[in-house]
Amino acid sequence: MPAVIDLLKDDPRKKGELRHPEKAHRPDSPVQRKPEWIRAKAPGSPKWAETNKIVKEHKLVTVCEEASCPNVGECWEKKHATFMIMGDTCTRACSFCNVKTGLPEALDRHEPEKIADAVSKLGLTHVVITSVDRDDLADGGAQHFADVIYAIRAKSPLTTIEILTPDFLRKEGALEVVVKARPDVFNHNLETVPSNYLTVRPGARYFHSIRLLQRVKELDPSIFTKSGIMVGLGEERNEVLQLMDDLRSADVDFLTIGQYLQPTRKHHAVIDYIHPDQFKAYETIAYTKGFLLVSATPLTRSSHHAGEDFARLRAAREKQLGR
Repeated sequence: MPAVIDLLKDDPRKKGELRHPEKAHRPDSPVQRKPEWIRAKAPGSPKWAETNKIVKEHKLVTVCEEASCPNVGECWEKKHATFMIMGDTCTRACSFCNVKTGLPEALDRHEPEKIADAVSKLGLTHVVITSVDRDDLADGGAQHFADVIYAIRAKSPLTTIEILTPDFLRKEGALEVVVKARPDVFNHNLETVPSNYLTVRPGARYFHSIRLLQRVKELDPSIFTKSGIMVGLGEERNEVLQLMDDLRSADVDFLTIGQYLQPTRKHHAVIDYIHPDQFKAYETIAYTKGFLLVSATPLTRSSHHAGEDFARLRAAREKQLGR
């Protein structure tokens, strides 16, 4: 029987560390019992341990660990890991996210080479690179993103690269630096519907994120664009459908939809657990709206099965172009 990973009760990371000082004095949010379809494989297999060893040897940060991803056991067993660059501390304080918030440290200038070395050792054919928000940096970390892409290309030229970026809000010229490095997939998550932004993603601006994705296509139409949302945060069905339309107006290729899972009692409460049938309905509707690829299941996450999804995405484009 699969195990349930529940960090609400036991977070295995450093005890006594205040990861979310801005949430410390909030009242506890109610916690609903998880339905039977929310199940994930617990980490600990030999192959998981091998991936863990490489990550620790290179002193790398992964979003798999920092964001308490429920799929870490499955993905690391397959030697799939999403590297999180520019440190483990975010300058935003989104109410859904378990990444540590606070004042980040200076950038590690050797990080691009460390990431490239780990990608090579893991033998990855597809890699996902994400980051914390770095509002403290003049370019939001855009050049660092580009340096990581260049380093991976130099060491593993056959590896395809997917990036999951922050919004580079008020960082003029930053997006152009990242796009110039030519990642294969540019992912930027909307996270939720616009009516939820004030309580879920207060530091971001919905239409800025839409415009960011649209601008990627304007700068380089060959780059696949991707975005994702969580459901179960109190959104209405018609709001999700409107969000799909907004993404298609920006020519976004790939949409992911997953169930929001509450990291701790201080985070935003789960309003609803969405039934798998509703996810299937969202997937069907999204395809009719013109997305090349859609992944919509309770445990879907932006980077889950990213390598397989990239192959499907590329095949869908080839079919669309009649090749």
